[in-house]
Amino acid sequence: MKRKVSVKGRLLSVALVLPVIIFLSWAGKPTPMEVPVIYYKLNNGLKVVLSKDKTAPTIAVGVYYNIGFRIEPKDRTGFAHLFEHMMFQGSKNLGKMEFVSLVQKNGGILNGSTRFDFTNYFEVMPAHKLETALWAEADRMKGLSITQENLTNQQGVVKNEVKVNVLNQPYGGFPWLDMPQYANENWYNAHNFYGELSDLDSAKLEDVDSFFKTYYAPNNAVLVVTGDFEEADARKWVNQYFSSIPASTLSAKPDITEPKQEKEKRFTKEDKLANKPALAIAYKMPEKNTPEYYAMGLIDQILLQGQDSKLYQSLVQDKGYASSVNGGINYLGNMFNYNGPMIWMADLIHDSKVKPDSIIADFDKAVQSIDKITQKDLDLALIKIRSQLYDIIGGNFGIGKLDLLACFALFDDDPSRINTIEAAFKKITPEMVKKTAKEYLRSSNRTILFVEPQAPTNKNNN
Repeated sequence: MKRKVSVKGRLLSVALVLPVIIFLSWAGKPTPMEVPVIYYKLNNGLKVVLSKDKTAPTIAVGVYYNIGFRIEPKDRTGFAHLFEHMMFQGSKNLGKMEFVSLVQKNGGILNGSTRFDFTNYFEVMPAHKLETALWAEADRMKGLSITQENLTNQQGVVKNEVKVNVLNQPYGGFPWLDMPQYANENWYNAHNFYGELSDLDSAKLEDVDSFFKTYYAPNNAVLVVTGDFEEADARKWVNQYFSSIPASTLSAKPDITEPKQEKEKRFTKEDKLANKPALAIAYKMPEKNTPEYYAMGLIDQILLQGQDSKLYQSLVQDKGYASSVNGGINYLGNMFNYNGPMIWMADLIHDSKVKPDSIIADFDKAVQSIDKITQKDLDLALIKIRSQLYDIIGGNFGIGKLDLLACFALFDDDPSRINTIEAAFKKITPEMVKKTAKEYLRSSNRTILFVEPQAPTNKNNN
């Protein structure tokens, strides 16, 4: 989950740069993406990515650890997320929340989040504060302040977050938290990522210490620096502050593969706070980086993304079942920043007078229309995916670009993949799209979740 940290900053000029770049590239023939990438590794195993961009006098620093919801210990659900909070509780040279204060007092912004396959921390600061940011990140990688007081405090914070965001919200956890638990079979993919309250309560200090020493180590991480900096300075400070941090002994990664689904699954969840029914439909995705994976990215654009998409046109515009239809690949990020089994999903909250089976029938018609896709349809999807990719790269003060570089380094050992994504999509033919839809958008490969509202509805007495 994204950690909500109150931030202050005067970096809005960065957000205005990307649209200009995109416009210029589309003024003539679209040009391939060229993000500068320098990639190397320290002797302790830390992966380092440097990407210079002189557009604005700012830098962004991100540290991504290869530990997320999926591989947290059994009987410790929510532990990866709990630990994200612990990383703001102080380190050897910075007291509790002093990391946040350090960044904000220097005009920067920061945040952290826990995802399926990583936990990340990042800050955007003025360019001349690069050394400060690197020193601070190294300080908490080197030695976190692990105390019973901090643990008890953050257990309470996380439990309250679960109650506020999930348990006490209408449609809380629907469908981003609920669907993986219904659609998947492997515990690692199917447990409650936010954490069972009993598991959060039972976390011990020694568990936290062991978790930190195992997963928060340089040989389980990637450090990314983007923005306005000199390569020589960045290399010097990275080596100065990170090279002496010892590597850890990493345990074998658990098996997170999913069995092939051969039968449709349907589930119903009662929601005491919801006043309208809802449904979500999820299909298991092809393996990452395969032709079918890229084909599904284009299918997502055709079926679900934007008001010109087939599902929006059918379910919202034509039938009026709902005011919107949401969805995509990876609800906790995007189709590029995960590293394991994934689902493609669509969801909507609909009028109580509409029967769910009617919605599903029209949903199926939209899916079946993929069999008639033309090159013209595919060309439009390519334009949309390119736009989405540029939106990601330019989003959140450039953190979107940092995120892709970090994930491609962490999962593929190749951050330069950022420059080849578009070419991979262009290789997909209408035939490959049809083949992929037939194999992966079959009813026997899907899970449907219905939400039945239990909240009383307001009656009109007039």
